[in-house]
Amino acid sequence: MKKFERTHYCGRLSESNIDESVALSGWVQRRRDLGGVIFLDLRDKTGITQIILDQKDLPVEMFNHAEGIRSEYVIQVKGLVEKRSEDTINPLIPTGKIDVRADELTILSKAHTPPFMIEENSNVREELRLKYRFLDLRRPDILRNLKLRQQVTNAARSFLENKEFMEVETPILSKSTPEGARDFLVPSRLKKGTFYGLPQSPQIYKQLLMVGGIDRYFQVAKCFRDEDLRADRQPEFTQIDMELSFVDEEDIIELLEGLFAELFQKVKGLTLKTPFNRITYAESMSLYGVDKPDLRFGFPMIDLTEICRACEFEVFRSVVNRGGIVKALNIKGGASFTRTQIEALTHHAMSLGGKGMAWIAVEADGSLKSVITKFFKEADIEAILEKTEAKPGDLLIFSADKKELALSVLGSLRLMIGDMMGLRNDKDYAFVVVTDFPLLEWSEEEKRYVAMHHPFTMPKDEDLELFETAPEKVRAKAYDIVLNGVELGSGSIRIHDSGIQSRMFKLLGFSEEEAKERFGFLLSAFEYGVPPHGGFAFGLDRLIMLMVGAESIRDVIAFPKMKDASCAMTQSPSEVNRTQLDELSIYLEGTHAPKHEAPQMTHEVIEHVAKLSRIELDEAEKETLTSDLMKIIAFADQLSDVDTSSVHMKESLSNAENVFRVDSVITFEDSKALLKNAAQVTENCIFVPKTVE
Repeated sequence: MKKFERTHYCGRLSESNIDESVALSGWVQRRRDLGGVIFLDLRDKTGITQIILDQKDLPVEMFNHAEGIRSEYVIQVKGLVEKRSEDTINPLIPTGKIDVRADELTILSKAHTPPFMIEENSNVREELRLKYRFLDLRRPDILRNLKLRQQVTNAARSFLENKEFMEVETPILSKSTPEGARDFLVPSRLKKGTFYGLPQSPQIYKQLLMVGGIDRYFQVAKCFRDEDLRADRQPEFTQIDMELSFVDEEDIIELLEGLFAELFQKVKGLTLKTPFNRITYAESMSLYGVDKPDLRFGFPMIDLTEICRACEFEVFRSVVNRGGIVKALNIKGGASFTRTQIEALTHHAMSLGGKGMAWIAVEADGSLKSVITKFFKEADIEAILEKTEAKPGDLLIFSADKKELALSVLGSLRLMIGDMMGLRNDKDYAFVVVTDFPLLEWSEEEKRYVAMHHPFTMPKDEDLELFETAPEKVRAKAYDIVLNGVELGSGSIRIHDSGIQSRMFKLLGFSEEEAKERFGFLLSAFEYGVPPHGGFAFGLDRLIMLMVGAESIRDVIAFPKMKDASCAMTQSPSEVNRTQLDELSIYLEGTHAPKHEAPQMTHEVIEHVAKLSRIELDEAEKETLTSDLMKIIAFADQLSDVDTSSVHMKESLSNAENVFRVDSVITFEDSKALLKNAAQVTENCIFVPKTVE
């Protein structure tokens, strides 16, 4: 059959094309055979057009081919656009008022029956979709997600270029600097025993770009972190990364507000209110129990610790006396919660480590419904109601425990309640800037302070005096952008003062040698004039996920990994050929190094060794030495075949009876014979060449 170029995309035809001759290409969505007339829904990336294959319009052979067409066949058709009759209009698709009556047909590719329907919001197990991701990509919602991703990326590039940013690519093969998540390592073939680290972010490189005078840098950067996965994490992900010189926190935050406002205006047609809400880390933890608060709804935590310090309720009072806290949420309208809902909240609190969930419901008539009110004095109840501003119809829920656990439990309950009450609409967008993060956090595992952001984060000027006396109180010039309870990204002002950097390394437990080993090239660059600088990076995948209302970033990445970081489609990670491992000198547990062909001890080799050793050998000695060395090599090869996997390290493989043997002394009177191989002898003494000295 004759092939032809397509003139239009399927989803872009309209009534304006009626009576035009068009050529379309795509996949068959569905087929309906009415006997002598076949209707096909032809799909491409833009949408669907209905094709009419009428036996009267097509050659016999061509129509016979058409009768064999099935779903997902790839075809080309040529025909005339015609208007549908009123009773056949399909209002569900943009092309529902027209058909294309074909006069030519070419089957380009046949297809097996797909394992799932290629349709909008297909209710198919994610594992199956990811195994056949090349089919899943054909679904309209996935295509829309990828299209929106492209629009956001282009809009971000345009915005930053207009702000005089330069896009610079940084290396993927880099130095491993494990201070955060685990690095992915890449072994070097040319320098065996050494490894590259895949970048968790371009952090060090972008700071070097500032030293290099780039002034304003950005990059759509691929990053890698070997960490446990969840809905908004992948082992490899994309972030829009930036760094600026001669700026402070406010400069960068103002730039980011403008960037996000433009992205939502251009791509979603929404106007964001700027400046964004601001909250400090301490306030966020106290009010919402997390450092990434969802501000689409209220219900902040209320501190009742002081009221409960002397209350009659022993459970609350004992927690406070042990150094814990008591917090409460006032759920407006929550008094109408069912017993089942209350039990679900209680079980959730216990699953997080809480001991239960105390609650008080304020009925419509002002009476209280609870099992704990009888344990309080009336004055205590009045104080609690006043502090929480409880009104009829409200529900108070409490968390009393160690500070970290109480905040975590109540913060999670707040989000669960927001979902139960329909307050977390994915069409609403609540940005917030979180500032004043702690510079350090204590690692129980390592028994030392670690950087909450990274080791180059500048502390607040007013907190520098606390470095040595109260490091846990030092705040950082760091900031996060949070959207709907999801951390989009973080940034900070960097340390450009060598004295402050040295103090920071000391706090982190790095010796001068360790600091040089990990970050020597950066520290060296900082000795040649470094401008004050700061930056930010936000997750492109996470932003797109929120913009399209997806539940996982896997729906906005073309080829994502599954929850166990594997790829169901390519079956990676996978074993590799033993030869590849041998080239890298990598030997897996339970295997041995590969055997290499034993070297041949020729006279030339022996003479070379003798020359290096400054000894002289006669022919007989060369023969003897050659034979002895070959026996040693053969014995070493035999040892490599011995299985020692079940042998304790302190055990011996050979007979050790003579290990404490006392050697006998033999008198050797012929000193000339003893020294005959020495290169130079003076008065029965060997001259030691300078090369050996």
